[in-house]
Amino acid sequence: MPPPLADRGDTPPEQRILGLDPGLGTMGFGCILAGSAGLKPVDYGVISTPSQHSIPERLQTLHEDLSQLLRQLRPHQVGLEKLFFYKMGNTIAIAQARGVILLTLAQHHLLPVEFTPAQVKQSLTGYGRADKQAVQAAVARELNLPSLPRPDDAADALAIAITVWHHRFS
Repeated sequence: MPPPLADRGDTPPEQRILGLDPGLGTMGFGCILAGSAGLKPVDYGVISTPSQHSIPERLQTLHEDLSQLLRQLRPHQVGLEKLFFYKMGNTIAIAQARGVILLTLAQHHLLPVEFTPAQVKQSLTGYGRADKQAVQAAVARELNLPSLPRPDDAADALAIAITVWHHRFS
């Protein structure tokens, strides 16, 4: 593993990193700017799809809204949460959304780095079973936010983006 750029006397280039927390009803996104000056939030929020719409319509909405978001934010890297659920009904909907996310990223020539929830928690708190509050507090601290980021899906996406930065030399 090469030494960190700062140890080589180089200044690391700024990177826009987009984190995505997949979901059919609500997909969280969080974009950070990372570089020698540290981490700064660029934008975060959610893409929502109406539950009264059909699954194909909701997947199309995810595709169109994520495509627009990628054109606006122009990320250099993307982090994506790996599928990790126990409720079969939920897992299928998330898997369908992830498929659309992966296709949309491929269309924009972006290959995501994927992390399990435990890897994200470990990266931000040092403990792979940290609770949501501890992760959100770590996100707020790392990004110098005045309060915890909301909604939860956006906070999770910011945590994924930060994890991409933490693992850049892994």
